[in-house]
Amino acid sequence: MSEGQTMRRSTPAVRTHGVSKRFGRQVALTDLRLSVDAGTVCGFLGPNGAGKTTAIKLLAGLYRPTAGVVEVLGHDVAHARDTVQGLIGYLPGDFTGYADQSGRRFLRLVADLRGGVDWAFVAELAERLELDLDRRIGTLSRGNRQKVGIVQALMNQAPLLLLDEPTSGLDPLMQREFHRLLREARDRGQTVLLSSHVLSEVAAVADDVAILREGRLLDFRSMADLRTGLSRRIDMTFDATVPTTRILQVPGVRDLQVVGGTAQVDIAGPAAALLRAVVDHGLRDVQTHETDLADVFLGYYTKGATHADDLSQGSVGPTPDAACVG
Repeated sequence: MSEGQTMRRSTPAVRTHGVSKRFGRQVALTDLRLSVDAGTVCGFLGPNGAGKTTAIKLLAGLYRPTAGVVEVLGHDVAHARDTVQGLIGYLPGDFTGYADQSGRRFLRLVADLRGGVDWAFVAELAERLELDLDRRIGTLSRGNRQKVGIVQALMNQAPLLLLDEPTSGLDPLMQREFHRLLREARDRGQTVLLSSHVLSEVAAVADDVAILREGRLLDFRSMADLRTGLSRRIDMTFDATVPTTRILQVPGVRDLQVVGGTAQVDIAGPAAALLRAVVDHGLRDVQTHETDLADVFLGYYTKGATHADDLSQGSVGPTPDAACVG
């Protein structure tokens, strides 16, 4: 690890210490402990009501925690709210803007409040999102209103972007362009927290994912680790007897079922060793069935946190301070 990487990892962009949030008797978050490194995209994934929006608003200084401490770029949000809000770009999940103003006038208002922005960058964002800034926001479709919200969140190139359901209303082409914008922001060193209940969105852009359910952090892991830990099923048909002993000796094999002359194998990791082990035993046909990430995440909500044990042979589940790192 380089000296620069060591420094980056030692100064998280976001850190929460035992954060809980209640609204009267309703518990929105319980004991959230999270650390997010600078220059990464960290996805908050969970169904509606999981606590994603509450976590984003706590980081933005719009809510105060009932318990615990929220830090953004080294600042305690509760004591340095104005400073923190000058360091973030925020897109709420219910963005509407001002209906009687054009997109351009609204963005100028927001820019003035932030002390100015690079208008060439604003024009670039509008062009890439195919947004007409001269139309009144109240006349725009839902998707185009969302584009105004995206531009206002990104235009000051803040160190931290807090984005709540950012692609709501966007068509697939615009979603893809938005994902490019996020990757570019990360490459400039900005940190992105992306809240979504759509797995494909998080999987497309996130380096890491925090999985929430009913206000609790169920698990944190990198997307790369998640994909590596997935098992796949491989069906191998043989001309002769299935070499079960050879198959079971291969590292990563988790299960073997034999149906006639076909071996149905669940294996984690690369399949090359498995194929080498059986290729001289009358192997006639191979079919691979990849595990769907959607099925994996569904397991968190149908079985709870214990489902994580099925995803990896390593330690899974939130540590006392789960870390979103690239």
